[in-house]
Amino acid sequence: MSTKIERETKETKISLELSLYGEGENSIETGIGFFDHMLEAFSKHSLIDLNLKCQGDIEVDFHHSVEDVGIVIGKALRKEIYPIEKVERFGEAGVVMDEALVSTTMDLSNRAFLYFDLKCDGDIGDFDTELVEEFFRALTFNAGISAHISTIRGKNKHHIVEAAFKSFAVALRRAVTKNERVKIPSTKGVL
Repeated sequence: MSTKIERETKETKISLELSLYGEGENSIETGIGFFDHMLEAFSKHSLIDLNLKCQGDIEVDFHHSVEDVGIVIGKALRKEIYPIEKVERFGEAGVVMDEALVSTTMDLSNRAFLYFDLKCDGDIGDFDTELVEEFFRALTFNAGISAHISTIRGKNKHHIVEAAFKSFAVALRRAVTKNERVKIPSTKGVL
């Protein structure tokens, strides 16, 4: 099963196909090299199949493309995850990349929240690192995921950001792991 979404605004035109229980296969084109690299890592380590094409106004800025891709991925995840049943629900992962360690802990709560403490300012090539928070905020709020993403340590900006994408991916993979003994993972009976 997969979810397909198309979204067009004055700033971006995005087509997405996402399969939550895939093999990490991907084809990603946003026109933003570093962002494509991060999304490929996300797909690979979450085992989510991701086919994504984004045509955005990158001649102006990368902001619209990065945020809108987060929105579309979040909407697709919401469709794939909810109504939630027979999954672990909670996931966490710490990912090391050389000197960097980033932790993500999440709850598939159907309530959006993001705590974001990535100690990383400035640019990586022509990519502004403040867009990383914009991406994860758009994704979590549209997916209905509560997530805490924190730098434990690190100096190299590329390593820190890549560890964030990978730790989020692994935490998500663990949270959606099937568990037949967990009927509805909530004392409320619904999420």
